[in-house]
Amino acid sequence: MSPELEQTLALLSSHRAVLGYILLGRGHPVSIIRHSGVVFEGEQGKKYAGAIGRIVESVQGGLEEVHIGDGDADELRFLRIRTRRHEIMISPDERYLLAVLHDPST
Repeated sequence: MSPELEQTLALLSSHRAVLGYILLGRGHPVSIIRHSGVVFEGEQGKKYAGAIGRIVESVQGGLEEVHIGDGDADELRFLRIRTRRHEIMISPDERYLLAVLHDPST
């Protein structure tokens, strides 16, 4: 992993409102490369990984469905989902999905 990514992950982990992060490899099924925070450990982490993969796939599919024109379809860059208790931020790229679980009340 690049030093920049290592530094970013360390910075994320140190923020008090961050409950954890999960770094996934883009494949079928998605694979957990690295995680931080008890919420992403064990079976719960596998559930989050699968859900994040499905969410990104679904949103990207929706963008392709509404694409109009001759050029390339639009591409998902960042996704933020807020629930009553948490906020999950997903940053996809060609090889990875980075998801951060955040407590918005802090």
